[in-house]
Amino acid sequence: MAFGGFDQDRTAKPMAEINMIPLIDVMLVLLVIFIITAPLLTHAIKLDLPKASSSPNMIQHDNIQLAIDRQGATWWNGERLDDAALRARMSAAAKREPQPELHLRADGDLAYRRVAQVLSAAARLGLGRIGFMTEPDGR
Repeated sequence: MAFGGFDQDRTAKPMAEINMIPLIDVMLVLLVIFIITAPLLTHAIKLDLPKASSSPNMIQHDNIQLAIDRQGATWWNGERLDDAALRARMSAAAKREPQPELHLRADGDLAYRRVAQVLSAAARLGLGRIGFMTEPDGR
């Protein structure tokens, strides 16, 4: 690439121009790429969905209310149980068809160790549908 001119006296002068042709070429290539790829990025399908009004289908499953109080005592549907009776009831509930949901309510100040013991016993005995019950936040 020659930076000289056609003058014959060969005086070396600094060139004060910027060659804009390569910059414009790159810019035009990028512009073509963006023009081609932009429609591919938005591939939404316009649909006019039908309108219908119905109430939600509420299926009432059998559930078990299992509560653990602050001292670690367990309550099965309001009845206080020791650990052996709790395991026997969990085993019997796991064999029922359809399997009931276990709604676990635990005191907020209770050590997590007791909750983990009850959860592992439920899983080991075959109860797979377990839900944690909480109080709604009043904010």
